[in-house]
Amino acid sequence: MIPGEFDYTRPGDIGAVLRVLKEREGEAKVLAGGHSLLPMMKLRLSMPTVLVDLRGLSGFDEINETDDGLSIGALATHRQILVHPVIASYPMLTDTAGGIGDPQVRNWGTIGGSCAHADPYSDWPAVLLATNASLVCRSEEGERVIGARDFFIDSFATAIEPTELLTEIRFPKRPSGAGGAYRKLERRAGDFASVGVAARLRLDGGKIADAGIGLAAVAEMPIAATDAEAVLTGATPDEVTFRAAADAAAAQSRPVTDGHGPAEYKRAMVAEMTMRALRLAHERAAAFS
Repeated sequence: MIPGEFDYTRPGDIGAVLRVLKEREGEAKVLAGGHSLLPMMKLRLSMPTVLVDLRGLSGFDEINETDDGLSIGALATHRQILVHPVIASYPMLTDTAGGIGDPQVRNWGTIGGSCAHADPYSDWPAVLLATNASLVCRSEEGERVIGARDFFIDSFATAIEPTELLTEIRFPKRPSGAGGAYRKLERRAGDFASVGVAARLRLDGGKIADAGIGLAAVAEMPIAATDAEAVLTGATPDEVTFRAAADAAAAQSRPVTDGHGPAEYKRAMVAEMTMRALRLAHERAAAFS
């Protein structure tokens, strides 16, 4: 199919982008990599009357380590994240960026586009939930910082207002004794997740001081497995604890039967992928103590 009619603009600065979003409130869609938006426009599942191309902006793909953690510009591509030297200290992000799509998708697709699109089968949202990341949105009225657990509100729906642009993702600083991992089940290499699990652990005194678990592709939206987090926090990091947490994550998931597999199979795979992610996160946390 072909998309409906729309206007096209490619502003050269953030101010111009925000003006268009305000003037055409509710009508505009922003274009970053385009791998998610353009197919939906061709199917007429999305029908903006104006397309705002962000490729004229500069400085919004920067990756920097700050005193508070890691800042990634929303226009940073998966490839830029994968190869950036700072990301080596955040292996969960390397896991994620390296498993997205094929080289073309990684070279064009952006972390901001993935988060703003909020496809429940995409990888980055689960990672943001597990790490308690924050997302920065800008409008002509100013800047707003939204926690990841308040950002994803439904299938393909986020807390971004129509006049706002997602500009930055902030990950908390990785403390000593912390480690994370992302593991996903996919039908073929580079495919959307059939089940995705992001796990984060922080060890202190032989116990799990705190934990984060994010799930992809097993509910109508990306979700945090809060029941599994409760099992892990304060517990000894061993196979018994990990199994209990994995079972809790599976029980909290809400998969549906679709082309990726039956619901019960997916629920069983939530438990398996959670176990794998927790084992690797524990290994990395112990090495980072």
